[in-house]
Amino acid sequence: MIAYVAKRVASWAVLVFIATNLAFFLATAFLDPRSNYAARRPPLPEQVVDTTLSSYNLNDKTPLFERWWNWLSGILFHWDWGSTPVGVSVNDQVSFRIWSSVQLVAGATVIATVLGIALGVYTALRQYKLADRAWQFVSIVMINVPVAVAGLAVVLIGIAINQQAGDTIFYVSGSSSIDVHGFWPTLRDRIAHLVLPTITLVVVQYASLHFLQRTLLLDNINADFVRTARAKGLTRGKAVRRHALRTAIIPVAVGVAFAVPAVFTGAVITETIFGWEGMGRYFVTSIGNNDVYGAVAVAAFGAVATAVGAILADVVVVYLDPRVRISKGGLS
Repeated sequence: MIAYVAKRVASWAVLVFIATNLAFFLATAFLDPRSNYAARRPPLPEQVVDTTLSSYNLNDKTPLFERWWNWLSGILFHWDWGSTPVGVSVNDQVSFRIWSSVQLVAGATVIATVLGIALGVYTALRQYKLADRAWQFVSIVMINVPVAVAGLAVVLIGIAINQQAGDTIFYVSGSSSIDVHGFWPTLRDRIAHLVLPTITLVVVQYASLHFLQRTLLLDNINADFVRTARAKGLTRGKAVRRHALRTAIIPVAVGVAFAVPAVFTGAVITETIFGWEGMGRYFVTSIGNNDVYGAVAVAAFGAVATAVGAILADVVVVYLDPRVRISKGGLS
């Protein structure tokens, strides 16, 4: 298993390197840092603009490959991802946003996955019964609710709960308070900020996993290996959970692993509603500000997240499917 994972890590490292460099050339072609200075009043002399942009390695008059090498060598030798068009370090901008996104997205993804799979199993075992139809109706509604509507509804519910309690139980903006100190007070404060945006992401994520898991499980629920397990004395529920689910959960696990990067960079609306400074919001901001290196850093983060998701998906498949373990040379 270690050798297999190491091989996958090496191959994905090459792909991440290529994707990140491609993102640099695309961002350089489509973003114009010089335009950030065009609206200055009084206008800055062109020489001053050239000097300023050159100090940030953003001068479009400098040969492209020279800028590329300066940027790449800065990362390789100093882990310096460059500066914004106004001289702010991209490292500083990204560092705290990554942690904010991990807190929000990781928790929401875990909860949505567990909830979606659990509902898929529950409703598949009760196909066409009242519980199945009721949960399908709820999930159909949830899957068609726009993120903005779900977020605003959650905000209104949070405000109503705060008003009813006469105190601030849930925060509707920001990721933390600035006047909180100590481990336990900080933890409570962070949870109070996390609850509402996490609920929003769970609501918009779980329904598709519910339907996918239900469909896949129904395809396996009457398979021969499940019938054999029941013939050996297992109840229908235990046979499905121990045998059919093991096979049916593989595509769901792979789908979740590959969906995580999209959630990280795509939670723009949720982050905007709750004032959450994450990677998704920064990606939009960097493009709007013609921030070449900020956009490339977000693209690199997305590539790394995709690689991690793909490797985790491979590990999950190898663990869950004995046939894959055999084909990989007896991995266990």
